[in-house]
Amino acid sequence: MLESLFPHLQIEQLINATYDTLYMTLVAGAATWVLGIILGVILFLTAKGQLLENRIVYTIFSIVISIFRSIPFIILIVLLIPFTKALIGTILGANAALPALIVGAAPFYARLVEIALREVDKGVIEAARSMGAKVHTIIFQVLLQESSPALVSGITVTTIALVGYTAMAGVIGAGGLGNLAYLEGFQRNHNDVTLVATLTILLIVFIVQFIGDRITTKLDKR
Repeated sequence: MLESLFPHLQIEQLINATYDTLYMTLVAGAATWVLGIILGVILFLTAKGQLLENRIVYTIFSIVISIFRSIPFIILIVLLIPFTKALIGTILGANAALPALIVGAAPFYARLVEIALREVDKGVIEAARSMGAKVHTIIFQVLLQESSPALVSGITVTTIALVGYTAMAGVIGAGGLGNLAYLEGFQRNHNDVTLVATLTILLIVFIVQFIGDRITTKLDKR
């Protein structure tokens, strides 16, 4: 039955491609989460009127983040080829896609983190300061805890974007479902392979969205 519906589809290829996509998404997503929070916290703390106000630091980080956010991902991959080759040793395969995925997604998430932190009630922050709380205490026990629903919602959106990025990276040899859809589907005119690869990507997106929504709902105390 499956062979008649999808005559050109090889299950082993689909499994391997799905694994590569999940691997790239999860590893890049974890790195993006860490780097995005660090960058977002720096942006928030050094902004005007905040705990560590520093115009120069804020301006530098803001400009760099804005630049990398603005570069189309497919162009970013090409720009990072020398860096990727020096770091990974190759520009092909799932690991070779990770630097571009992280560099492309972390600035995007950093802005979402900054926005989430700005939504934290200033009264809570001032109360913590009046009680003698140090900066690291305010960061971990006030800012990140109070903004956790928005942070999870943000990383959910970013992870879904990463799934799309992996598909684009697959077109230039990173592997994954994008590579399967392009090489085995589009170039060989096997529409059934393209269809299955697309549906699998959609399934991954729906699962990520479902998990993110459930966690956000549990964390939201309102």
